[in-house]
Amino acid sequence: MSHLRALAGGLALAAGLGTVVPAEGQKQYDPGASDAEIKLGQTMPYSGPASAYGTIGRAQAAYFQMLNAQGGVNGRKLTLISVDDGYNPAKTVEQVRKLVEREQVLVIFQSLGTASNMAVQRYLNAQKVPQLFVATGATKFGDPKAAPWTMGWQPSYRAEATVYAKHILQTRPAAKIAAIYQNDDYGKDYLESLRAGLGSKADMIVKEASYETTDPAVDSQIVALQASGADTLFIFATSKFAAQVIKKTYDIGWRPLVFVNSVSSSVAAVMVPAGLDKAIGVITAQYAKDPTDPQWSKEKAFKDWVEWMKKHYPQGDLADNLNVYAYSVAQTMVLVLKQCGNDLTRENVMRQAANLKNVDLPMLLPGIKLNTGPDDYFPIKQMQLARFDGKRWVLFGPLLTAEGR
Repeated sequence: MSHLRALAGGLALAAGLGTVVPAEGQKQYDPGASDAEIKLGQTMPYSGPASAYGTIGRAQAAYFQMLNAQGGVNGRKLTLISVDDGYNPAKTVEQVRKLVEREQVLVIFQSLGTASNMAVQRYLNAQKVPQLFVATGATKFGDPKAAPWTMGWQPSYRAEATVYAKHILQTRPAAKIAAIYQNDDYGKDYLESLRAGLGSKADMIVKEASYETTDPAVDSQIVALQASGADTLFIFATSKFAAQVIKKTYDIGWRPLVFVNSVSSSVAAVMVPAGLDKAIGVITAQYAKDPTDPQWSKEKAFKDWVEWMKKHYPQGDLADNLNVYAYSVAQTMVLVLKQCGNDLTRENVMRQAANLKNVDLPMLLPGIKLNTGPDDYFPIKQMQLARFDGKRWVLFGPLLTAEGR
């Protein structure tokens, strides 16, 4: 039994989702759905080197629990079974098989990690079980021809890295780039995408270094990168290691322009451990409202999120943008289930997930909307650059896509 299931009584949380008029027609169910219940399965790294991301699963559980008293999705309670995989793909395989074969969930929802999701992608697609809104932007999770039962949610890592590349080419065309990346499909996807975005200027990358998730620290890699003479540093890492890189870079007196990937840009989980003063000037890309940015503080959407956090997830950190992320993805899952009406087959879940049109979620940046289609499995495509000022992220420039618009 996972730690989170033990704490939350299995996290079988009945989620009421407001008054919704059921779609007309005969009721149709696949395993995990009935007149009374819809069951979702999820793996999360509640332990291990990526445990900072465990707040995503806890926040989503709290979101569904908040909705308990509101009647369910078309009269059905929503049950979330979220289990620990320790950020270990072998454990993910074991847990996902249990969720599908023993727990009989309708959908695998928001499991986290590139390698973890890759380890079960073939199995879930062979079983025709939705692998929906995976908590990774790896490029291969938005390919409906190769994997029609797998869909992303956040912008792809390729799109994000391309945004960074275009910014460098426009503002620092003579830059000497160093990059540190996690030595797995997650880190390599970012690095390869940066190279692709730089195109014929990919030789601007003068030094690369990798780390393993089992490494205690990355000090030697940072010293080696500094010795390359690079004046620009890209960090493609998970939260724990991103904080280490920012801190070590500052402590040894190296002052490159630093970029950190969006999934490791939490003020609470990365900047505070690194040292707020040591993170000044770091650049990232955002698509959601950062909870440390005061410009949102008077908006109703932001106030609603803060109220939800304080009332329903008080142990969550108000400075952690992962809790904004979790809240927004949970809202997306609810919308898809509402659209399913009484046709709760796995095929219809995927059909509705691929039929999101100009969805305006309250905590996304203004102008960013969710859109999907049968050939479009990345709902979010725009981002905006932001610079850390020692206290919060400050947005700058226009909304951008990989195409530059």
